[in-house]
Amino acid sequence: MISATGFADVVGSEVDAARPPCPLTIEETGLPRSAIVDLTLKALYQTGSMTGEELSDFLALAFPVLDDLLLSLQQRHFVEVLDTRGHGRSGYRFALTDEGRNRARHAMEASLYVGPAPVNLDTFTEWVRRQTVRNVRIGHEALRRAFADLVFPEEVYEALGPAVNSGSSIFLHGAPGNGKTAIAERLAVLESESIYLPRAVTVSGSVMVIEDPVYHHRVDTGESSETSPLVRHGVSWDRRFMHVRRPAVFVGGELTLDQLDLQYDPFSKVYQAPFQIKAAGGVLVIDDFGRQRARPSELLNRWIVPIEKGVDTLTLHTGAKFPVPFDTLLIFATNLNPSNLVDEAFLRRIQFKIEVRSPDKAAFAEILEMVCHDEEVPYAPAAVDLLFDTYYEPMGFRPRGCHPRDLVHQIQSFSRYKGESARLTPELIHRAARSYFLVTEEEYTAGIPSIHAT
Repeated sequence: MISATGFADVVGSEVDAARPPCPLTIEETGLPRSAIVDLTLKALYQTGSMTGEELSDFLALAFPVLDDLLLSLQQRHFVEVLDTRGHGRSGYRFALTDEGRNRARHAMEASLYVGPAPVNLDTFTEWVRRQTVRNVRIGHEALRRAFADLVFPEEVYEALGPAVNSGSSIFLHGAPGNGKTAIAERLAVLESESIYLPRAVTVSGSVMVIEDPVYHHRVDTGESSETSPLVRHGVSWDRRFMHVRRPAVFVGGELTLDQLDLQYDPFSKVYQAPFQIKAAGGVLVIDDFGRQRARPSELLNRWIVPIEKGVDTLTLHTGAKFPVPFDTLLIFATNLNPSNLVDEAFLRRIQFKIEVRSPDKAAFAEILEMVCHDEEVPYAPAAVDLLFDTYYEPMGFRPRGCHPRDLVHQIQSFSRYKGESARLTPELIHRAARSYFLVTEEEYTAGIPSIHAT
């Protein structure tokens, strides 16, 4: 990131080769001149008027790219100058003429997209491959730090390390509540190196929007205040790209097969990129795999070629197909039996299968102690014995990694209601456990195996 105070040090220096270079001519943008003309007219139509500097920031194009184009539009009586603010043409305030508004309305019939200029498909592909997730390397210590607040057997760490560094796909499976989603979340955090992704991509004259604030978290602080001087002087990176942490995209039971292709809006005539494109260079987690509305075999068949070839194929609403890079660490997480979900051919393609097992008594105690520390509840080792001696062993319940957190939260709720400090007293433990595990009065009194055991 280039801070505002450090701007003077950058002017005249060599642009960082790891950043997409800022185009200073129409040819360097990789876009047809007509596309930039239409985008400029639509921007002025939408806003009413803008200075050259404001238009530069709005379209994420350096003013030298727009200057000759604006002069040409003036000569063709599409654009007029209302007044001047500051020195140079970047301070001119531009607006559309009647003829310009007619041309803008015609352009909007083809597409209502108005915003940062897109990059072309070749540029998108090039920069995804330059920053491929397959080049990310995570050491043992970094992995340990990322999972410092979780408790897993050593073999889980030994399996996760090679899987992440492979840049391949991972299948996390095991009983519910043992941390599969938490593992996926922390693997996404590990992929925290920043990258540059385009805000939008143009394909065959259509625009595919990639930018999504839900998944793309900017690295730059105060970017909006920095954009004007940087774009105006044509230094720093191409602002059609966003500087973000490697994205982490989570989808669950709501995932449908059509969401893995372009989402076309017939009103705006603009495409939204599918999840795997928004996750380019990062992590895509398919949580609760097997519980989607689409059959597991349909979803898996959709992934076979992209996983093997690193290339996906998308389809425009016209039927035209085009290739895009499939560059994401794909993680499947399920509490169902993998052998009941996928066939041998697909399991072979996902080389890393990691079982996340339930904690034993020692691990359970360690998790409970960590939860108590985080929630500022005094830890009592006797609480573990009480739970195992009364519920887990005689009633047939299986301990899960989420149980300590959930039970402590119940104890806190009971304590707040009573106006007391939360403590792991036998009375509160019993109240929380009987509510959480659905233990009836008869079962509790008799101590018989529960029909609700999971």
